[in-house]
Amino acid sequence: MSKWPGKYVIGLTGNIATGKSVVRKMLEHLGAYSIDADALSHRAIARGAPAYQMVIDTFGKWILDANGEIDRVKLGKLVFSDPEALRQLELIVHPLVEHAVNLMISRASQSVVVVEAIKLLEGGLVKSFDSIWAVTSPEAVQKSRLVAKRSMTESDALQRIHAQPPQEDKVRAAEVVIQNTGSFENTWKQVLAAWKVTFPGGDAAAPALQQVSDGTISIQRGKPRDSAAIAAFMTRYSNGTRPQTQADIMAAFGEKAFLLLMVGQKLSGLAGWQVENLVARTTDLLIDPSSPVEKALKMLVSEVERASQDLQCEASLFFIPQPLAGYETVWKELGYNRRSLHTLGVQAWKDAARESQPANTILLFKQLRQDRVLRPI
Repeated sequence: MSKWPGKYVIGLTGNIATGKSVVRKMLEHLGAYSIDADALSHRAIARGAPAYQMVIDTFGKWILDANGEIDRVKLGKLVFSDPEALRQLELIVHPLVEHAVNLMISRASQSVVVVEAIKLLEGGLVKSFDSIWAVTSPEAVQKSRLVAKRSMTESDALQRIHAQPPQEDKVRAAEVVIQNTGSFENTWKQVLAAWKVTFPGGDAAAPALQQVSDGTISIQRGKPRDSAAIAAFMTRYSNGTRPQTQADIMAAFGEKAFLLLMVGQKLSGLAGWQVENLVARTTDLLIDPSSPVEKALKMLVSEVERASQDLQCEASLFFIPQPLAGYETVWKELGYNRRSLHTLGVQAWKDAARESQPANTILLFKQLRQDRVLRPI
């Protein structure tokens, strides 16, 4: 029985590089509100955050980088080679993360919530979840992902993999097991099938998208079945700088959501955006110049922002091409302003910009809420 009335809460776990985040994003596409507890643990140790000074006091100032931030690579090498050090770090961070997760679930408007955590089974909330889902991958796939996506050496990757309990431990504890071997289509089919079994009489549909009053322009949420149309639109209207295939877009659905702007039955604009660590990041914003651009821009941006606020985001970042930056009056009316990475203030916002900004784009920023989940102390 869930401790959160009116909510069905899924605990999602799996070892490193098994593809937990991809599965969490798929559940978002199906209407769930998702929480990345591991990302919250990173935020908890950022400078000014609640765990920052406690971690320094425990492990020493040698873990700081030149900017005074805790170097997660240094800290990781220490704790993943010393079980006692890992236990000390978890004693500091886990209570703060559990408090934040509790708060976010309570605030969520969606009836289904998914909480992703690599240490889910060891945490204090595990008995509160309605079901446990586990994601597994072969060790060779885990290693290749860590080398390719996190720039680890093979030896460092294997150290991280072998420092964790066997995947079978999580499989035994789970009601649902997703085998993620790298094929988006295969993983999507498993997630969709498990969702239908879990919610046979309906689902937790995502909040309805707005429709403009004149009935000629509307916004709809993109689905994997729209991947060919999205790829063709992006290839055509990115001026050749970002050619995309259907397979590229199918893979992108494992990281982001797409909002499609339709003029009648014609796809005339889109926004590709993702929410990670309570920061909305719109990395794709394209509009057919033959459409009513100002109106389309206002609609797309407003819908991204509305959906982001529904996901409890603290800030919204838009990375836009130069032509759309020229609509300064529209952006000012919407409350966005040009910023550089270093003027964003909050470390999590800086990290989001650093990780996400495509080349040759302009950063626009808007703070969406003042009450942050992990506030400085």
